[in-house]
Amino acid sequence: MSRQIINVTVNGEPRELAVEPHWTLLEAVREQLGLTGSKEGCGTGDCGACSMILREPHEERGRLVTSCLVLAPEADGCEVTTIEGIARNGDLHPVQQAFIDTGGVQCGFCTPGMIMAAKALLDRNPHPTLEDVRLGLAGNLCRCTGYTKIYEAVLAAAEGTG
Repeated sequence: MSRQIINVTVNGEPRELAVEPHWTLLEAVREQLGLTGSKEGCGTGDCGACSMILREPHEERGRLVTSCLVLAPEADGCEVTTIEGIARNGDLHPVQQAFIDTGGVQCGFCTPGMIMAAKALLDRNPHPTLEDVRLGLAGNLCRCTGYTKIYEAVLAAAEGTG
């Protein structure tokens, strides 16, 4: 198969990638760019460990995607934000800090996807209720926690950013 060139902005940096048509966005970001924070948990879009924010040119803000289900060529012309791209000037994003402060991090495998889902939720709803948080993170699975600390982290981040 021949590779095709896509132009994508990843974490604010324009990139030109040569991808196979069958590669997923997750594969391209991890393998070609070395951004390994997003994980492949299931490969079927069920666990959320690979969650990234994808913004198409016509969209005002990005949307949460399971990057294991997005083909890399579909991201041509889009902006992608990964877990590595939400910290600014060496400072953790408020959601990242809240996960640390509340103990929302256990083994860490699901954490990048949870944080990206929480960021996407707070971007569109800066003052969520507990029920909003539960629904906003419903596509992300954690095997280590009972979710309580994760929900507390998102609500704490909302208080700190709202």
